[in-house]
Amino acid sequence: MKNWFVIFLVVLFNISNAQVSDFKNIDFTKADNTAKLYKGHSLEKLSVLAHKLTFNLTTDVEKFRAIYTWVCTNIKGDSNQHNKVSRARKKFKSDSLGYVVWNNHFKKIAFKKLRNQKKTMCTGYAYLIKELCFIADIECIIIDGYGRSFETNVEKLENLNHSWNAVKLNNKWYVCDATWSSGYMMDKSFFISDYNDGYFLTDPILFAKNHIPLQKKWFLNDTLKTMKFVAEPIVYGETFEHKIIPIGPKKLNTTITKNEDITFQFKSLNEIATSTISLVQISGTDQLPYKIYDVINKNEIITFKYSFKHKGVYDVHLKIKNDIVATYSVKVI
Repeated sequence: MKNWFVIFLVVLFNISNAQVSDFKNIDFTKADNTAKLYKGHSLEKLSVLAHKLTFNLTTDVEKFRAIYTWVCTNIKGDSNQHNKVSRARKKFKSDSLGYVVWNNHFKKIAFKKLRNQKKTMCTGYAYLIKELCFIADIECIIIDGYGRSFETNVEKLENLNHSWNAVKLNNKWYVCDATWSSGYMMDKSFFISDYNDGYFLTDPILFAKNHIPLQKKWFLNDTLKTMKFVAEPIVYGETFEHKIIPIGPKKLNTTITKNEDITFQFKSLNEIATSTISLVQISGTDQLPYKIYDVINKNEIITFKYSFKHKGVYDVHLKIKNDIVATYSVKVI
């Protein structure tokens, strides 16, 4: 059984790494500067914007980068739209036809606001990416599914709440999320622009930590397509910035006995110093560090251990440098 698990990890991460390294030799400076050059450009004529963003770039991946970066840095999240759609989904939970009628009406209002005010929610981000790509002759589609965070779809998938994109580059599909790249909501109402490059052409294994598509083929990984949903540890935007893939504990909730070793394991797609790794518990405004041991960094997989001396339930957080990248709940009996 142990050998099977090792083989599984090797296969899983070989598939994963093939995605990350595809464009490692591409310099996106020109594409990013092009997006900056047209900051604030009007959305009245998408064909004009698409041409300006792509005409001076040679490869499809650079063109897509310019489109993606422009959308992420020029469009703001709209909490009002998000809240309205969430309420409508609950209201029409048992009336799919009613929701379709409501949504068709609401989309007209939403797209008008996107065009005039550059404010939208996830569907608008994904729609704009797709339309600009269509004009630039890049194959791109909208993916609907479940976005998982510390607020929603934590234990089970019960809130269909998110949309993102898949784009075809060099005859291969990639996933990305312009909504979560663009920034985040403060107190569920104020949008903070904060570009996160971690959601651009993201590794499928990492992406699946908080993106579960309705159609399993858009996992873009054969291993993931056959697996049932598991409530894994919660990940954050910083997880994507650091390109951290949690491996163990596999589940969000783990039960162990007092003084028993619990092993934490993750893969880093970037180089990482073990001195930057820590495990903490949050108490009020304080972060209380645990003294971890047996820290090993081998073949990009980092492992360390800890044992709890007292019974209880502990929410613990994996940190890289100053950023929390994964949260676990440990019950000690």
